[in-house]
Amino acid sequence: MACRISELVLDCADPERLAVFWSGVLGYVELNREEDGSIEIGPPGTGFGGPQPTLVLSPSAEPRTGKLRLHIDVNATDRDQDAELERLLALGAVPADVGQTGEEGWYVLADPEGHEFCLLRRRVEPVGGTR
Repeated sequence: MACRISELVLDCADPERLAVFWSGVLGYVELNREEDGSIEIGPPGTGFGGPQPTLVLSPSAEPRTGKLRLHIDVNATDRDQDAELERLLALGAVPADVGQTGEEGWYVLADPEGHEFCLLRRRVEPVGGTR
């Protein structure tokens, strides 16, 4: 028996703002709010324990220092990479420079609080296998 990733926790200054952003990026919905201000988002109709991990936006007043040691990679499911890049930028993502050369097959972006993530080139099937 092995483990699987059930949720990812992202410390942030404004969980509400990032919940809106990441819900738009991933097509997630709000699942839960905790008394500490944490907001959990996840796939609609599935939630925690489903085939995709949920994302918990956890409030933190501590400033981030340095490059993230873990980042999220995303792939488009229903459009090409350039069209998805336009969509992510419209949602509030910004280009980020982490030392890439410009020859990569992916884009490095940052969410509204500066957490880096990559938009990969390859399109993937949505969970459930339908587009």
